[in-house]
Amino acid sequence: MPASPLTLDDWRAAAPRANGVGDWEALRAAHARIALAGTPVYLHVASRAQLDVQLATLEARAVAPGAADSMPLFGVPFVVKDNIDIAGAPTTAACPAYAYTAGQTASAVQRLMDAGAVWLAKTNLDQFATGLVGTRSPYGAPASTWSAAHVSGGSSSGSAVAVARGDVPLALGTDTAGSGRIPAGFNHIVGLKPTPGRVSTAGVLPACRSIDCVSVFALTVDDAARALAVMEGADAADLYSRFEPGPAFLSQQAPQRLRLGVPDRLPPDTDPAFAAAFEQACAQARQLGHDVVALDFAPLHDVAALLYAGPWVAERYAVIGTLLQSRPEAVDSAVREVVSQATAFSAADAFAGQYKLRALAAQAAQTWARCDALLVPTAPGHPTLAQLAADPIGANARLGIYTNFVNLLGWCALALPASVTPEGLPFGVTFIAPGGHDAALARFGRSWQAQAGQTLGATGQRREALDTAPSCWPASEATWPIAVVGAHLSGLPLNGQLLERGARLRERCTTSTQYRLYALPGTTPPKPGMLRVPGAGQTIELEIWDMPLARLGSFLALVPSPLGLGSIELADGRHVHGFLCEPFALEGARDISSFGGWRAYIASL
Repeated sequence: MPASPLTLDDWRAAAPRANGVGDWEALRAAHARIALAGTPVYLHVASRAQLDVQLATLEARAVAPGAADSMPLFGVPFVVKDNIDIAGAPTTAACPAYAYTAGQTASAVQRLMDAGAVWLAKTNLDQFATGLVGTRSPYGAPASTWSAAHVSGGSSSGSAVAVARGDVPLALGTDTAGSGRIPAGFNHIVGLKPTPGRVSTAGVLPACRSIDCVSVFALTVDDAARALAVMEGADAADLYSRFEPGPAFLSQQAPQRLRLGVPDRLPPDTDPAFAAAFEQACAQARQLGHDVVALDFAPLHDVAALLYAGPWVAERYAVIGTLLQSRPEAVDSAVREVVSQATAFSAADAFAGQYKLRALAAQAAQTWARCDALLVPTAPGHPTLAQLAADPIGANARLGIYTNFVNLLGWCALALPASVTPEGLPFGVTFIAPGGHDAALARFGRSWQAQAGQTLGATGQRREALDTAPSCWPASEATWPIAVVGAHLSGLPLNGQLLERGARLRERCTTSTQYRLYALPGTTPPKPGMLRVPGAGQTIELEIWDMPLARLGSFLALVPSPLGLGSIELADGRHVHGFLCEPFALEGARDISSFGGWRAYIASL
């Protein structure tokens, strides 16, 4: 373990055990460093009394039976963007005139604390979470941890900087237009943006309430995924909560070889160094065995335009409209200019915008017929603080080209470090997947991060990836393994019945030496029948597919007599459910066991 803990595992190792081994020295030291750092990164630091109460609570819980399982984040410190409530602490949204003391802790924060995590501070942001730059705050503008001349990214500026510096291993941000991804790219860390509704936004001051997300910053994908696993789930306190676990892998048929959709052209104002770095990232994807598919992003850009040029800006006005009317000087000038556009939209415009989004979403959904995930630059360039001062609206707007459309479409995204430019600036990529694919996206992202081999934030340290994912992982839908031996094999006529139900190929293997295979006469398409014949059989090739439980019934309804589902013994002694045949149907059927499997028999014809 390094001298200063960095990852979740480091911090868990530094925390005291239930038997009294260890102490809170590392955590108290982190709290002291944060208190000394102050603005512009931190807007409010937990008092010593607030910290002591949290630690005493953890110590009392640690001696209870099953404490280790119930507190997977035991002793892990985190910080929270200051538009997310913590009971007894101020919430400012970077606007002193709007500040209030929260009476209740946001659901996402409470779930982290219930899992044993300890909050240390609240962090700076673009005021009212309106911006992608991190400069729209009266408390100052945090710079990128890689360059004092460049912006940190926003709106979750302080949270990203805190993680990149190694102050804490986890930080919560929010993401409406890209606020959980742009700061990750500009600070060389992981930014996980869940599917809207997967994590409760109860206790979060809204930006656009209908599409807001609580996001996670971390140094590793594993750590971000573990935080998501703790926070995710339905919440009656959030009217937009809609937790639906999706698949475990991005591709049902070939999880090791994905089709990654990339823009067929980058915008002309893309930084040349970033354009070259993106080509390098695409080359890395090909080296890892993935197919890179050029796509027309025009429908996605049309969706993105709705966020600020359409009636969704009225959602921001719904939050701060009263303040804008009574005390306009209290609102940052750039934020005021953006949000005031809402007064130009009518109720009819709001419905027209919804209709347009529905039409564009239908076009965008066709994307997934051509690819399994999107691969995009997190940002087209990294502006300086001087450039933002000269053009606060335009420079900000350019940053959202690959982020603004994601939440409007209900998709999930994962921003990852990719490389460092010759100028010494971090370059990041973002992978985007359909809604509900959060667990699959994280599983892919951890392998990408391991291959990229980048340093962790601005710490200068690297870590070897774990061989297996942590046990605490975002939920994916339950599956049931089904063994197939005939027309349902990959590439054969009935394989589509598996794919259309989201089944994923787990492995190819063989039965034990207890089976015989027959070609059933008069079947369309041609099918085999397999029979267990103890002491008189041989091994038969098969495939095992993981079928989502929710779709298993509809699949079994398609299985015709004389085929049925039974227990099949595999060559290694395992048992799995799969297709077997009733003996009466095999009278006069040709025994094709000598071919070793249906595919070889078909090839012989």
